[in-house]
Amino acid sequence: MNVMQCNLCKRPFQSLGRRTCPECLEQMDKDFFVVRDYIYEHKQTNMDKVAEGTGVSKQVILHLLKEGRLELDDGSGGGGVLKCDMCKRTINSGRLCNNCKDKVSNTMQKSIETRSAMKKEAASNTNPNGMAKLK
Repeated sequence: MNVMQCNLCKRPFQSLGRRTCPECLEQMDKDFFVVRDYIYEHKQTNMDKVAEGTGVSKQVILHLLKEGRLELDDGSGGGGVLKCDMCKRTINSGRLCNNCKDKVSNTMQKSIETRSAMKKEAASNTNPNGMAKLK
């Protein structure tokens, strides 16, 4: 386990890979339902109005948006608060726009296929005893 600083409250905690302490995660789960219900009641809203109407900090709302747990759509792509990490287009939720998600997915698929082909080629160049064949 690593000791990390919580990205929300800045307190140190023992982490199992997460950047948010257990106390903040628990509070964030509670805040999620409050924010979700507010967004359902106020369809065309923005982050400022959600924060004001719920009492949940903009930092927590932004975190929930980046995790993809929430989506804001005031007609301007989430109020312009979220940008794709790759191309910087305005997005409503998550970290990547759909075009960049597709690019990443295609790149990963090609990498998997290349690796699989290399393993097959290596296996075909090995005899049953596990020794490499000379050509």
